[in-house]
Amino acid sequence: MVGAILTQNAAWPNVERAIANLKRARKLDPRAILALSGAELQRLIRPSGFFRVKARRLRAFVDYFVSRHQGSTARMRRVPLDRLRPELLAVHGVGPETADSILLYALDKPSFVIDAYTRRILERHGLITHKAGYEDVRAMFENKLPYRVRLFNEYHALFVRLAKTHCRPRPHCDGCPLSAYRLPPTARAGRRTT
Repeated sequence: MVGAILTQNAAWPNVERAIANLKRARKLDPRAILALSGAELQRLIRPSGFFRVKARRLRAFVDYFVSRHQGSTARMRRVPLDRLRPELLAVHGVGPETADSILLYALDKPSFVIDAYTRRILERHGLITHKAGYEDVRAMFENKLPYRVRLFNEYHALFVRLAKTHCRPRPHCDGCPLSAYRLPPTARAGRRTT
């Protein structure tokens, strides 16, 4: 859950360094995070970038987690998805992608994560436009796929892998598993085959 908040606008290796700092300081615990001064929390999570904003967001989330769920993921997991997602979205600094990441990866709840990688692939293949809203794209998956945590995890992991290997900001289409699917003309124009 900490990672879901710290990864906002950050590369995962930087988030891992921030989490390692919290672990080394023995502060990767909800009550320990709440006991930290703002300056100390900022220092520990600094590698994740935007550390002042993220410290406020992390504190707001942890405060919610402790006050509402007694700092227990087991208790939080027992709350039905249709109640828990709106709760998370009401926490300062928790948007849809962060909420869905917490639900899927930390709480094993079937909530499909839409990230920049997923959007890039879908836009390039003409399945959505850049104007498509987060909830519309999320519904596209959730209305077509069985609600299974492992399936949502796998789909998301495949989107991330595809985006990192082929569907980069400048596409590398050779060997792409989606190359058999016809790209719209706007996507083909920026296409690179090396």
